[in-house]
Amino acid sequence: MLHHHFAKQDVHLCVLTGYQTEKSIYWNMSKLTYTLIIAFLMPFAIQAQESISAEELAESISYLASDELAGRKPGTHGDTLAAQFIRDHFQKSGAKLLFLDGFQEFEVTTGVHAGDNNKLVCRDFSAIPKQDFVPVGFSANASLEAPVVFAGYGLNFSNDTLKWNDYQGIDTKGKWVIIMRGDPMPGSNDSPFIPFSSERDKVLAAKDNGAKGVIFVDGPSTAKTDELREMNFDKSITDAGIPVLQAKRFIIDQIIAPSGKTVEELEKQTIESFKPQSFGCKSPVEGQAEVVRDELTTFNVGAWIEGSDEKLKNEYIVVGAHYDHLGMGGYGSGSRMPDTNAVHNGADDNASGVAAVMELAEQIGSLNTKPDRSIIFLAFGAEEMGLLGSKYFIGHLPVQVEQIKAMINMDMIGRLKRDNMRISIGGTGTAKESKEILEQLLKNNELNAGMSPEGFGPSDHAAFYGENIPVFFISTGAHSDYHTPMDDVELIDADGAELVSNFVYQLLDTLSDKSTELTFQEAGPSKNKARHGYSFKVTFGIMPDFTAEAGEGMSVGGVRPGGPAHSAGMLKGDRIVAIDGKKVADIYEYMARLKKLKAGQIVTVDVLRNGKKEVLIIQL
Repeated sequence: MLHHHFAKQDVHLCVLTGYQTEKSIYWNMSKLTYTLIIAFLMPFAIQAQESISAEELAESISYLASDELAGRKPGTHGDTLAAQFIRDHFQKSGAKLLFLDGFQEFEVTTGVHAGDNNKLVCRDFSAIPKQDFVPVGFSANASLEAPVVFAGYGLNFSNDTLKWNDYQGIDTKGKWVIIMRGDPMPGSNDSPFIPFSSERDKVLAAKDNGAKGVIFVDGPSTAKTDELREMNFDKSITDAGIPVLQAKRFIIDQIIAPSGKTVEELEKQTIESFKPQSFGCKSPVEGQAEVVRDELTTFNVGAWIEGSDEKLKNEYIVVGAHYDHLGMGGYGSGSRMPDTNAVHNGADDNASGVAAVMELAEQIGSLNTKPDRSIIFLAFGAEEMGLLGSKYFIGHLPVQVEQIKAMINMDMIGRLKRDNMRISIGGTGTAKESKEILEQLLKNNELNAGMSPEGFGPSDHAAFYGENIPVFFISTGAHSDYHTPMDDVELIDADGAELVSNFVYQLLDTLSDKSTELTFQEAGPSKNKARHGYSFKVTFGIMPDFTAEAGEGMSVGGVRPGGPAHSAGMLKGDRIVAIDGKKVADIYEYMARLKKLKAGQIVTVDVLRNGKKEVLIIQL
C-alpha cells in the first residue's frame, strides 16, 4: 500500500539527513569511497516525495478555467491548450506518456448546419432555404415528393387520464406530415402531453403511421414571432430515418391554403375545443433535407506509472477526470443559461477534477517504491457531449480490459460543503468489497460521504462500469453555478479540493495494494425515470448502455436480476431493435415506446445478440 511506500521513503530521508550532518567524516574518506556513497544517495535525494497542495491545485484550476482557454469546448484552441498543459504536467511528474506522445485523438460532432441541398417546393412557389425553412438537426439526408397532411400536434397516445390521436381519420402513408410544436395545453407545466411532445417522439409517431417526411411549424402559442429555430445537435448520431424540416408559418399557410385555414386558426381551434383538427390536403410537396455534421478533433490525455510488483504491475487502476467544458455556451451547449453568450470557465466542472489527477500523478511519481499495481492517469475529452472521450478510450484500450481492476472518476470536487464536510461517492455497489473499503478509509478522515451503489451515472465512470469494471465516482456535488458562466475559480475551495484529493490518494493506496482484490457485481439504478422527470409506469428492468457504439437499436448495459427482461432471458449486450413489432432505432425511440406500455401487458421484444435476431416475450 502507498502508506508502506511512505515508510520506506522516511528511512531514505533519514539516511540523507545523516549524510548531511556527518559530512565532515565523509570528506576524510578516500575519493573512491566518497564517490560510491554519493552515487548511492543521489537517487533518494532526487526522489524526495511530493505532496498534494492546495496552492498547486488552485494554480492548475486557474489556468484551465482562465478566459484564455474560452471554456475548453472540444475541438477549439482552448481545448488543445488544456490538453497540452495536462500532458506536460504528466510528463514532468515522471509518468510515462500513453498513446501518441500522451494524446489519443478522436473525432466528435460539435454541431450541425444546413447543407447546400435543401428544397421545399409546393405548387407554384419555392421556399428559400435558411430563410423560410431549414432541416431539423436530427433529420436524415433524404428527399421526398408526396402529398401533404396536417396532423395537428402529431400526438397519438392513451393513458389512464387522457386519450389523444391526431392521426385518427387521416391517411399519412407515404406522405409529408405537417406537425405543430408544443401541445394543446401551452404554458402548463402539468400538461399530460409533455412526456410525448418532444420532436423525436412526434417524428416516431409519424413514422409509426406511415409518414415518410415531417415538417414542423410553430403556432403563436410556442413562438409569437414567425422565426425559424436554430438548428441544434441533440448529441445523438442517430438520425430520424426520414427527412424532417421546420418552416415558417407563412410557408405552411401557403401549403395548406386550399383548405382555407391557417396555422394560427388551427392552433386556436385545437386549444379551445381540446380536439384534434387534422385533415388531408391535396397539395403536392417536393422537399429535400441535407444536414452537415461539424466534425472536429479532440483528445484524451494519458500517462501511466508502472507498478513495483513483478506480477501485479500487469494490473491497472485508472484514475481520471474530464477536462472539457461548454465553451461560450449557447443553445444546445448544455448551458443552464443558453441565452447568455459568455465564457463558461468550468472551474469546478471539471478543472477541479483534472487538477487532482495531475497532483496524484506528481505525488505517486515522486515515490521511491511505486505501488504494487500500475496506475493509469487520464484526462478525458468531450465528456459534456455524451461521455465521448471515455467511450472512445474503452473502445481503444492500450491494455486488455480484463487488466483494469478499478476506475476512480472525479467530477466537480472543488466546492466542498464545509457545514457537513460531505462528499458523494457513486458506484459503491459495483464491487462486493467497495463499501467496507470506503468505510474503513473514512473512519479517521475529516470527510464523510454519502454513498450510492449505482454504476451508471452522468460521468466518465459509466463507460468502465459498462465493461464490468468496479468504479468509484467522487464529487462534492452540484451547485447553482453548475453549467453557467459563474462557475469560476474565485469560488473554488482549494483547501477542500486538497482534502478530497488526499482521500482519493488513500483510496488509490488501498486499490493498488496486493492485499486488495475487488469482486465486480452489477449495481443498477433504484428507479427508472424518463426525461422531464416523469417516472415510467412500467420498466423492463434494464439499464441502457449510454456508452455503446452507435448501431441498430438500443444496447442493453445491464439487466436487473428478477426483473421482467431478466425473466424473459434478456442479456447484457443485447440490442433492442423492436417492441411489439415497432422499430426501436435508439434510446429516444426506446423511451417513447416504453412510455406507452402498461403494467401487466405482454410484449414481444426483438433483440440482436451476436449478430442474430432473437424474439423475447416480456410480461410487464
